[in-house]
Amino acid sequence: MSFGSGKIWMNGSLVEWADAKIHIGSHVIHYGSGIFEGIRCYDTPKGSVCFRLDAHIRRLYDSAKIYRMAFDLTPNTFRNAVLDTIRANQYTACYIRPLVYRGYKELGVNPFECPVEAAVLVWEWGAYLGEEALEKGVDVQVSSWARSAPNTFPAIAKSTANYANSQLIKMEATLNGYSEAIALDPTGLVSEGSGQNIFAVRDDVIFTPPMAGSVLPGITRDVIVTLASELGIPVREQPIPREMLYVADEVFFTGTAAEISPIRSIDKITIGDGKRGTVTAALQRRFFDVVNGHTPDTHSWLTPVYPRSTVAAESPASFQAS
Repeated sequence: MSFGSGKIWMNGSLVEWADAKIHIGSHVIHYGSGIFEGIRCYDTPKGSVCFRLDAHIRRLYDSAKIYRMAFDLTPNTFRNAVLDTIRANQYTACYIRPLVYRGYKELGVNPFECPVEAAVLVWEWGAYLGEEALEKGVDVQVSSWARSAPNTFPAIAKSTANYANSQLIKMEATLNGYSEAIALDPTGLVSEGSGQNIFAVRDDVIFTPPMAGSVLPGITRDVIVTLASELGIPVREQPIPREMLYVADEVFFTGTAAEISPIRSIDKITIGDGKRGTVTAALQRRFFDVVNGHTPDTHSWLTPVYPRSTVAAESPASFQAS
């Protein structure tokens, strides 16, 4: 099945894709009052697994707390809803979009009277920037749009409202003929891509912007720091000026959708020798060995979707809107 078909979990029930509807007066449509996650399910020799499911669910609840979106659904129940939805669609590999949003009751900036609702979508989705990009890399630009200043939008929350900025960054890059773009923070230092964290390599040391640089605390970002440590590659979180990217030996994006995607040029300046570097390649190998089940899951990052002895899917997780 592709995007636009199958079943969607909504507020405790599995419904057909075409029936997963909300009212046009829903608060989220007018004011961007939603939070979400992006998770991947991989097909491995031992069965389908969700990668870093618990970490994603925790970040979802962190985002909900920041935006004061209280709802009667425990993290474990939401976790089960994700697994139920994958099973209901009989996927072996897919992309997963949990979503929590303010629904329909009344309009106005004050959202508290509107019910908080939840949904889980799943669909088949390959490499975000294309399969070829994982090997050959992509051409990107530095965007004219900056990330939000501290104490304006909460950067550590994965909010639908925050992605209006991401759309501006992505649209500009697309219209200019680039695959992606890199945003700077309000001080002019490197922040992140439209939906990816960024890393640079110089003399076999990895650099990445600190959390104070208006960046989302990426789950894959955290994975890369761990894998680099295991490979004996130093990682430094520090402010990165734009020009440091131009003279880096390697630059790459990370994210649940992007996975680990090399960058071969920035603003038409070739990075390194213009192809995937050795550090990026080493991290890719280790990453895909883990998510594809080719190496032991020493960090408990993989959550099985289908219990080996289970034939029938479990009943959908229950939900009470608040």
